[in-house]
Order: sequence, then C-alpha cells, then structure tokens
Amino acid sequence: MSLLQVKNLAVAFRNGRKTVPVIDGISFEIERGEIMALVGESGCGKSAGSLALTRLNSANAVISADSARFESSSGAVELLQLSAEELRKIRGGGIAYIFQEPLSSLNPVFRIGEQIAEVLELHRPEIKDRRSEVIRLLEEVGIPDPAARMMNFPHELSGGMQQRVMIAMALAGKPDLLIADEPTTALDVTIQAQIIALLDKLRRENGTSIILITHNFGVVAQLADKVAVMYAGRIVESAATAELIDSPCHPYTKALLAAVPVLRGKNRRLVTIPGQVPSPHEFPAGCRFCTRCSLAAGCGAERCREQLPPEIEISRGHKVWCWDCSNKGK
Repeated sequence: MSLLQVKNLAVAFRNGRKTVPVIDGISFEIERGEIMALVGESGCGKSAGSLALTRLNSANAVISADSARFESSSGAVELLQLSAEELRKIRGGGIAYIFQEPLSSLNPVFRIGEQIAEVLELHRPEIKDRRSEVIRLLEEVGIPDPAARMMNFPHELSGGMQQRVMIAMALAGKPDLLIADEPTTALDVTIQAQIIALLDKLRRENGTSIILITHNFGVVAQLADKVAVMYAGRIVESAATAELIDSPCHPYTKALLAAVPVLRGKNRRLVTIPGQVPSPHEFPAGCRFCTRCSLAAGCGAERCREQLPPEIEISRGHKVWCWDCSNKGK
C-alpha cells in the first residue's frame, strides 16, 4: 500500500463571484522511503498542490479530489475529509513541510530551540527532556555546537543553518512524509550539496518519504526516484528519474532538459522556452502547453488547442499527456 495516493486533486481560488482553477485533476502516489520530485516553472501549481494536501492554502481556496489517502502511523485517512482538529494532528506529525524561505518561515522573536521544542510539545508530548531532544535533532541535521546554537535567534544564523533548522523542526514530529518546497533555493552550491546529502540521509536512515518541489534538474537527478513534470496546473509527464531524463517524450519536458546549462563540450547559447506559463484565467481548452510548443502545428494545432490529450503509457510507469506522443504508447 502506498504511503500517499492522490487521485484527481483539483484546486481553485475564489475571486469575487468567480472561481479560478489553478490545478486540474492531478494524480500521483508515493511509496514509503521514496523520493518523488515535482518539477516545472514557477506558476505551474507545484506548491499549491502540496499545500492543498493539508489544506494550508489561503481561505478562499476550493479543494477537491476523488481521493487523497494517507497511510498514517495510526491508520489510513482521507486527508480532505478530516476535521480541522484531526488535520492539525497530521500537520507536522504525519506530514511535515520545509519551505523555501526559512527566514520568513521561522519566528524572528523566538530562539530556534524554543521553536523546535514547540513541535515536540504538540506532536511528541511523551518526550520529557525536550532540551536533549532539540540538541539531538540539531546535531542530526549537522548544526555544530547545537547546545549553543539552540539559543540563537533565526537572524543570527546563515541561510544554510536556517534551512537546517527548518529540517530539524520538520523532523521533530517524526513525519512519515516530508514535503520539501525548493529547499535549496538561494543557497550557494556548497550548501545546496549539503542539504541534498542531508535529505538523502533522512530517507536512507529514517525511511522518510519525500516530495521534492523544484525546477532544478540537477537536484532531481541526484536525489529523486521518480519525477512528475507539471505545467499550468496539470501533470504532463511522469516516470522513473533515469528514464525521464534519458528518454523524455513531452515537448515541455524536453524543453526543460534542453534549458539545463551544460559546462562540458563546445560553447553554445543557453536554450530558453519562448513565452511564459499562462495565467489560470487564460488556460487553453486543450493542451496547456500548445501556445509555446514547437510541435503543436505538426500534430494538429486545432486538436492541441481544443482537446485535452489522453494519458499515454510509453513504458511501464512512464506516462505522458501529449497528442504528439499518442502513437508512441503501448
């Protein structure tokens, strides 16, 4: 049984009398101890979808799904059917988040030790010696001299240290699932490598499942077991990481991979994807990438604009939603 199985998750936001859809029927599942990456440009819906799982979106969000089944340590639950009180026990306990801007996520007026201890109080009240557990958690995430550092305020720490504190807070509740939203953004490459190694260690040693939200294919290649590529609120391709990188099918996936800078070989101009992700108010009726896709005219521009592409299974576990790929499936 999968740790998390999501079927047809949809998220919309009320805007006056209108309801604007931003995520339209995405489905995925993650096994215990597995790392799944959600990749795509900013504005594709990666963060909105992850926040919807525990209803952390703003109050004007409308969230629905056929199923969002989570196998918590206390039994299977449907996340979107939980009461507010039941969901509070899941947040930070069963499912924990690492946000991309730690300094804006940490409370500036409390010492980091107090903030981690608060998670212990809420989700692991059986621990009596919270100071020792806070020190152990800080030590686990690689904070030097944790007994002294726990007395620091967030602004007294570097960006890399702040991110490690966020990870320690997430681990304090012993979650089954960790959702890491751009955990290496704004960090230098050395610190990025350390954070990646830390997340991999958590998966190997604690069996923690991770949803990694990123647009960095370098991080994906190092860390993820499988990848789901999102564009304009829909998943357009999903596969095991190695297969997706070696044999991408969807034009958007190919464009993302082509845009990754290459340091070896001949000098060449950086590849870019023309245009931008459409606003939710302007989503095409058909394939949402059709306005930027170089193949749209070749495989039938009208069909691409007007009809949603079907799900095509290229190989076992490799799925794509593209009219041009429809003759390549099983």
